Amino acid sequence: MYKETSQYQICTNCVLDSQDPSITFDEHGVCDQCNDYKQNVEPTLDWEKKKIEFDAMIKKIKEDGKGRDFDCLLGMSGGVDCSYMLHLAVKELGIRPLVFHVDGGWNSDLAVNNIQMMVEKLGLDLYTEVINWEEMKAFQLALFKSGTPTLDAAQDLAFMGGMYKFAEKNKIKYILNGYNYSSEFCSYPSMYYYLSDTGYFNDIRDKFCDNPMKTFPMTSVFYRKFYMKYIKRNTFVKLLTYFPYSKDEAKEKLEKEYGWRPYPQKHFESRFTRFYESYWLPERFGYDPRRVQFSSLILAGQMTREQAIEELKKKSYDPETIKDDFKYVATKLGISVEELQGYFDMPKKYYWDYKNSSKLIGYLSRLAVKLHLGRTQTR
Repeated sequence: MYKETSQYQICTNCVLDSQDPSITFDEHGVCDQCNDYKQNVEPTLDWEKKKIEFDAMIKKIKEDGKGRDFDCLLGMSGGVDCSYMLHLAVKELGIRPLVFHVDGGWNSDLAVNNIQMMVEKLGLDLYTEVINWEEMKAFQLALFKSGTPTLDAAQDLAFMGGMYKFAEKNKIKYILNGYNYSSEFCSYPSMYYYLSDTGYFNDIRDKFCDNPMKTFPMTSVFYRKFYMKYIKRNTFVKLLTYFPYSKDEAKEKLEKEYGWRPYPQKHFESRFTRFYESYWLPERFGYDPRRVQFSSLILAGQMTREQAIEELKKKSYDPETIKDDFKYVATKLGISVEELQGYFDMPKKYYWDYKNSSKLIGYLSRLAVKLHLGRTQTR
């Protein structure tokens, strides 16, 4: 459990602050995530060396793909990172991906159009895994009833589980991943974004969900981080970490070549995520996820701290339309606006109020780092 502090502090280098109870600062007021980036990432950004590794990896993907219908799997949400990764893979690298999309029932019209335009213009196949809506709805309602902030977990788990299980079933070795240092280095506090513990979600389902969820692609952190990687020998390729990736340049390229249209904020290709991150999380729990997104951009030199502070002064949701968004979410979930408001007003709870394996997961994550199995976020 985190201890609350009455003394507010904000990093002197980025905009992460004590909204994250686990944050620490050095004697100069610089946060632990900035120091992590400076000590462990900046020394590795030798782009000439990375280019050699990159070329060898792309060659291997193509060689292993000979005789198959496609070389790899590429998860597509319609966001800027995965969209640019798709462009890069096909147009500039000559890779033949199977485009894989998970429809959790909350796609915005803009996301659907962005995906469709890119797939058609690139002449690719699109495979869409449609999550059973009754199961998704039941899971999300259970999360609301739990009082915790991890409301977006149902979508995230469906997206990850759907793609991983598809790759395992179809014996696809390579999965292209849109992770990048420019917008995703900084990690969210686990008290708001707790995704690693299947036992925690099972406890919530046992208490608040009457749907057996027989087809929902639930996977454990062991399955994703160990079984798929070390037993099934899947390779997760983070294409956007091999060169100085610029989100603004990527957007410009996508808009010019495909008619791709940008979103107001990261993750807003989902209507539920837009509601959750712009309104529910800041207004109910007092946490603004833009701090993490902006801080990653600051570390990558793509945004100034002053620009971020000015943006944070603005609300990330439209006060004029939030009532309509509230009604849309309630109607989609099959409940009244009054019931949804009741979940907003109920006492706050967190993952430690339910069964969880956070201590074990934290230990295994630290062990993975010591064994050089990769940088693992434990926050």
